[in-house]
Amino acid sequence: MNTERLKIFAAKNGIFLALIVLIAVFSIMRPNFFSFANGQSILLQAAELGLIAIPAAFLIMSGSIDLSVGSVASVAAITGGLTMSSTGSTLLGFIVAIVTGMAAGALNGFLVSYLGLNSFVVTLGALSVWGGLALLLSDGRTIPRAELPDAFRAIGTLKVGPVPIQIIALIVVVALGWYVLNHTKFGKEVKAIGGNERAARLMGVNVKRSRFFLFVATGAFAALAGMFLSAKVQSANPNIGSGIELEVLTVVLLGGVAFEGGVGRISGVVAGLLFFRVLRAGLVFMQASPFLQTILIGATLIVAVALDSSVQRIIRSSWAKLGRKAVAEAPE
Repeated sequence: MNTERLKIFAAKNGIFLALIVLIAVFSIMRPNFFSFANGQSILLQAAELGLIAIPAAFLIMSGSIDLSVGSVASVAAITGGLTMSSTGSTLLGFIVAIVTGMAAGALNGFLVSYLGLNSFVVTLGALSVWGGLALLLSDGRTIPRAELPDAFRAIGTLKVGPVPIQIIALIVVVALGWYVLNHTKFGKEVKAIGGNERAARLMGVNVKRSRFFLFVATGAFAALAGMFLSAKVQSANPNIGSGIELEVLTVVLLGGVAFEGGVGRISGVVAGLLFFRVLRAGLVFMQASPFLQTILIGATLIVAVALDSSVQRIIRSSWAKLGRKAVAEAPE
């Protein structure tokens, strides 16, 4: 393997090495950190974030972004919670919540895909809109445990064998995301749109419809995550999704998805997700101040953005050098 190919390999897979190093460091500092119970706990804490990060990664690969996912999770949790409180039906609560998420995603998607507005600006505004709606609908109060059905509360601790239902949901979404991205026409179209939207249109890709669908899917999974979070804490809080949007962005960028679109892998997103949650779990194990944790998480986002720019630059430069070398060595 020559130097340029080694650079490309390192740039694409650095997050995996970083994850291994992080686990090793915390395990040395706290020997009981590396255990089955703690590993399961980390996966359980990562589940809801991962449910949003996978569809959000598709959206970013297509060249768009959704900064409103945290607020969408909150408003979906509230509409689902209010429905369950008044009807006693867990199924109806989930349906209403997911429809709410899809509606929020559809509005975002319509404004971006069909009206041509900037996704960053639209979803930044939607972050306040959906967050405010969650507070308005709930009158600023948390829907307590006593008002939620027993079946819903049971979901928070439901297991299939030894595995919590949230982890199973994450595994299913990761597997589905991997398959769609790597083995379907739609997955190729997503990357094509993010890589060169004009070229994608010339190839016959319906860019508007594809991007709209991605916003709807992201909203639906944000709603599902909001409901799982509510079941986990046994209540529906209008601020339950607060801050998730920054965590999602951090995870996706750490996972090697290019901010400008066109590049990304599901395996990288999973590695970014695990790195982020292992970091938080390690800080808790080290009994770090919650304020310090907040600072470090913000710093991680900055590092992720910086790495995204550097990694893409290294990859482009190395591929260009390999191309020039191939031309130079080609027989005349």
